Amino acid sequence: MFLNILLLFITAFGAGIAVFLIPELNKEKFKAILSFSGAYLFSITVIHILPELFHESSNPIKAGIFVLLGFFLQMMLEYFTSGVEHGHIHHSHETTAIPYLLLVSLGIHSFLEGTLLVHPSSVHGGEGATTLMFGLIMHKMPEAFALMSVLVLQMKNKTLAIGLLVLFALTSPMGMMMSNALFNMNLITKDVFGILFALVAGNFLHISTTIFFESSPEHKFKAQKLLLSVSGAGMAILAEYFMGH
Repeated sequence: MFLNILLLFITAFGAGIAVFLIPELNKEKFKAILSFSGAYLFSITVIHILPELFHESSNPIKAGIFVLLGFFLQMMLEYFTSGVEHGHIHHSHETTAIPYLLLVSLGIHSFLEGTLLVHPSSVHGGEGATTLMFGLIMHKMPEAFALMSVLVLQMKNKTLAIGLLVLFALTSPMGMMMSNALFNMNLITKDVFGILFALVAGNFLHISTTIFFESSPEHKFKAQKLLLSVSGAGMAILAEYFMGH
């Protein structure tokens, strides 16, 4: 578990700090990264998270309802995040104010993500944990990069912006550690984790499909986007086949 915690933190923090190293990332290259990661995230949700969720659930209809709730919860959170969680970088006026709503909303989303990796030997038999971890890492990179871009654009204090990035990078590890501790103390059950997984599955479905729509706003066919999306989906299938079993 320690390795997963370390990887989650380093990935988010490193991607955020990269803003200072790549101040003006090419828009098309960033879209390409999003297309690949979005396809991977969508595919791993469809071929791993949802099948496992419904297989383990004693009430599949109830599980489906929580997937829908997770989908609409993510839609609600995006009113406050402006789509940062799926790599949308928006420009605003410079200010010293801390964007509390943005950070809290992203924190809730990131905290829930951390629960996916909780106690795999007890919750989902340890199978597919590596696949899920890779998926979260791919999701975290554009998310953290976009968040730090927004913080740097809006705030004059770069030190404070880095401090806020550290807090964000800790949210997924905190979700993982807290949920694992509560599970070990028998304060929350496997059924509760099933609800959390359903909510995150809904989150991921909304984020990944939004990436597809945003990268083709005029619904024009783009061979490069199709190739990247198929590559992302293919990698998810290979990861699930070789690492999930």
